[in-house]
Amino acid sequence: MFPNSPFAGLFLPLAAALTILPAEGGWANPRPLPRPQASTVAATLPAQAATMTATAAVPASGGPAKALKSISGAEIDNATYSGGDLPPGQSALTAKVQVLLDRSGISPGVVDGWRGGMSESAIMAFQRRAGLPMTGRMDMTLWNLLQGYSADPITTTYTITEKDEQGLVDRIPSDYAEKAAMSSQGYTSVLERLAERFHMDEKFLAKLNEDLAFVPGVTISVTRPAKPIRATVTRIIVDKQTRRVAAYDAQGNMVADYPATVGSSDTPSPHGLHLVTAVALDPTYTYNPKRNFKQGDNDRVLIVPPGPNGPVGNVWIDLSEPTYGLHGTATPSRLFVNQSHGCVRLTNWDAWELAHMVKAKVTTVEFLAPGVSIADATGAIAQPAGNVAPISIISGSRPPMRSSDMASRAAKSASSFLEAAAATTALTIVAPPKKAPQPQAEEIRQAKEAEALSAALARAEALADEMLAQRAEDVAASVALPGNSTLAADNPVTGKPLPPPQPAAPNL
Repeated sequence: MFPNSPFAGLFLPLAAALTILPAEGGWANPRPLPRPQASTVAATLPAQAATMTATAAVPASGGPAKALKSISGAEIDNATYSGGDLPPGQSALTAKVQVLLDRSGISPGVVDGWRGGMSESAIMAFQRRAGLPMTGRMDMTLWNLLQGYSADPITTTYTITEKDEQGLVDRIPSDYAEKAAMSSQGYTSVLERLAERFHMDEKFLAKLNEDLAFVPGVTISVTRPAKPIRATVTRIIVDKQTRRVAAYDAQGNMVADYPATVGSSDTPSPHGLHLVTAVALDPTYTYNPKRNFKQGDNDRVLIVPPGPNGPVGNVWIDLSEPTYGLHGTATPSRLFVNQSHGCVRLTNWDAWELAHMVKAKVTTVEFLAPGVSIADATGAIAQPAGNVAPISIISGSRPPMRSSDMASRAAKSASSFLEAAAATTALTIVAPPKKAPQPQAEEIRQAKEAEALSAALARAEALADEMLAQRAEDVAASVALPGNSTLAADNPVTGKPLPPPQPAAPNL
């Protein structure tokens, strides 16, 4: 059930603001609804216990994977590419590429420096968006495109604070009765908390700070991810075969693309088209042996408290298909190794970002049929070898930089490319479904309407953020909201909390 909240009714002014949009025909998508939230909603779904696949991951080269003995932030920052594929095994160059992909809106999962399945799937997603041949291999064209996201240093330093030690738990048991007896499914160490905050693998973060203790006052080296993307996602496509989840806006532009665990052979994910019905941040988890599965001797309903190490991580995006959703995970490094029981499992940070972009009753989630790829579903066209569009043109298809100051610096560093783009006719890299030719005047009218819609939505979201901030200040002055201090410390890059949903609780 959705709890009472001091934010109830907050989006009535926002709804009023959205009604100023023209209700003319020709708009391909319905007007987005306010983002829903239920910080303690009970997410009842199939078991999310991790199950190892039978096949272990092997390096792309087929040889033994070689781990780095040590690595420094300077090595990652100074890593250069001179041609060919990424080095086999673990390398500073691969770590740098992973950070740049993450900044571009194409998540590699965790930054760990390994050339493997998740990194190669991210490269293929980047190539798909850019209209390049989807090889999953690094080349000079791809490297040059990624430089648009290299204005900021790849690594930085961070000084561990007292807050980073707060709210830790000794361990996360596997038994649901033991989980339910805990006060939180929190982080088990400062290392785990900071690895998730900076989108890194725990072992890689430890290796980057060899011989350093993760205690308050110690300054460590970390990779530097971008801030979350701010956009409105109206369409999500789930590709079970490549294990990627692509998010699109109302104009058909790809906003983000994430790696995922998508079902299993025993408990496959749903088929067809579904609708996002609700979003829960830091949700509880309801274990119900009569509805989902039975674990050992646990024969009664149990409520597992929220936390990043909970069965659904710290995010639940509910779907119209009962008991199914998109959610976070306690083991981000194992997305391509673990299996799920039908749901779509993302890293906690990717799920958190996506949760702030979807719209209840508006965003659709499409599970592709076997043999159908995201490129097939969107009409993406790979350019023939030797006929790739100039970098200046392809760069126009990138999503907005996640950091405004990063964007301005990147723009300056790529000024020559932008000047070339201004003098060249724009090239469509991802072709939408074919439509009948329209008169030029009609195209101009539709472009103006789309621009007006985007501007109105941006104003509405800005108004919502302002009201949320003011309401949060008012509430903080009179009511102590449980968990807020921990939430702020755990997720420093996230936006303000989502407002509660107005409709009744979803049928989970």
